[in-house]
Formats: sequence, C-alpha cells, structure tokens
Amino acid sequence: MNNTDKTTVLAKICTINYVEGFDPAALAVDYIDMNTGETRKRLPVMAQMAWFRLKYPEGRFTLNVTAGKDCFVATARVYAHYLNPVDNYLSEATASRGPNPAKPSVSVREWAQTAALGIALRNAGFGLQFSTAGESFDEMAVNEFKQPASFNIKPVNESVAPPVVTPQAAAPSQPAEDPLETAMKVSCPLSKFKGKTLGDLISLDPGALVWIANKYSGDPVISAAAKLICEKSLSDAENQNR
Repeated sequence: MNNTDKTTVLAKICTINYVEGFDPAALAVDYIDMNTGETRKRLPVMAQMAWFRLKYPEGRFTLNVTAGKDCFVATARVYAHYLNPVDNYLSEATASRGPNPAKPSVSVREWAQTAALGIALRNAGFGLQFSTAGESFDEMAVNEFKQPASFNIKPVNESVAPPVVTPQAAAPSQPAEDPLETAMKVSCPLSKFKGKTLGDLISLDPGALVWIANKYSGDPVISAAAKLICEKSLSDAENQNR
C-alpha cells in the first residue's frame, strides 16, 4: 500500500461514528510511546464518552466490577440505546488493574472501570484513527484470565483492556436484572440523601435526580443511571398524556 492509498484509508476510518461539527482530534493529547520514544496521539476516555453521547444521545454504558486477588476486574458494555436488551450491545471489554506504587492515590477500582470503558468505546469505533484511545497501557496489567468471566449486571455504583474476554452465558434460572431496576438501586452521591438510592429521589426530590443526570461529574456511571431513570419517567409521563 503506497502513501496515497494509506492516506485515503485513514481518511475513511475518520468517518466512523461521524458527528457533524465535532472533530475528536481537537480533544486528543500527546503521549510518549514507552517502546519507541515517539510522540503519539491518544484520545482520553472522557473525550470518547462525549463523542459517544453526541452520536448516541440515548445510549448507555453498563459496568460490572469484581474483586480478584490483589486487583479489580471490570467489564464494560456499550449500548446504542438505553432500552436495548442486555445482550444487544455494540461492544464490550474487560480490564483488570492492581495497585500501582507509582500512583498510590489512584483508586484501583476506578482505574479498572475507566480502562474497560475506554477499550469498549474504542471497540465500538470511537477512536480507531488514533494511536490509542482510552487510558495509556504503559504498566503491565494483572492477568485477568485467572478471574471468572461470567457477566452479571450489578448496580453501577459497585462497578467505569487489553484482550476482550467472552463472558459465559447466564444460567436460565438467573435472568439478568432489568437495567432500569439496576439504576434505581444506585446509591445517591449527594450527602443530603446519604443512604438513599437514585430511585428514592423520584419521590424525595426529582430536581436533585435531574441535576445528577445532567450536572454531576463525580462518577459518569452514576450520571448515566440517573439519566436512564429521568428518561424513563419522561417517557411514562408522555404516555399518560396521550
């Protein structure tokens, strides 16, 4: 393949998940390749998430995290629409992370979640034109293949890779929980409602629920859960008014 052909192909790749008026390259950052010393472009996870929201405003993420021996293993799934069935997802990825002495303040759980979500978004086409998308993988990851691969959707606040691990099918006797029910059980991050869930806010303070869905930046998973509840409540209200 000559340089002209390569340029044409790369330009075509840049049209994947095209959103009018949005150029993800503007959000890319430089990083140093630990193997070659070259400066390359990387698209941060937050930029991937923003891009995804522009492309799929009604999309959602699900995250499952389990504690292994000296590490956390996270699995992320990306859905084009919040009402899509559990197994109807665009992509998924699994990542494991253990404590890093060089970064003692980094939450290992959140590190694993972010890694899994970044790779899942890349697998869905959000960042394929960059050298890498998501976090950088300079450090060696814990071997996730020693961990169980079954996928059980849990409340998202208990959960945001290199290889993708294919999960085992859930047993028929243990159907996956409805995404809305999962979102309802997520703990409210506001100290005013300590001990309450996002579902409790529907009756306690709907305005607070809307604020978490649109303004809360502490955890994108909690925001996504609140958004799902708000969208469902709006849909129910519209149906009642018809």
